[in-house]
Amino acid sequence: MKNEMVPKSQESKRTRCMVYTRVMGYHRPVESFNIGKKQEHKDRMYFKEHFCNESTV
Repeated sequence: MKNEMVPKSQESKRTRCMVYTRVMGYHRPVESFNIGKKQEHKDRMYFKEHFCNESTV
C-alpha cells in the first residue's frame, strides 16, 4: 500500500476508517496496538492462495 499526500483543501472531506485485524481469534483495531505490534502488522506479508485443478492432482 502506498502512502499518498492529500492536499490540505481536501483533508477535511476525508473519513477516518478503522482497520481491524485478527489476533488470536479476536478482531481488534490496529490503532489500539502498541508500537511493536503496529510494526509487526506493517511488516506482515500477504499472499493469495491459488486453487489447483482436481484433474491435475
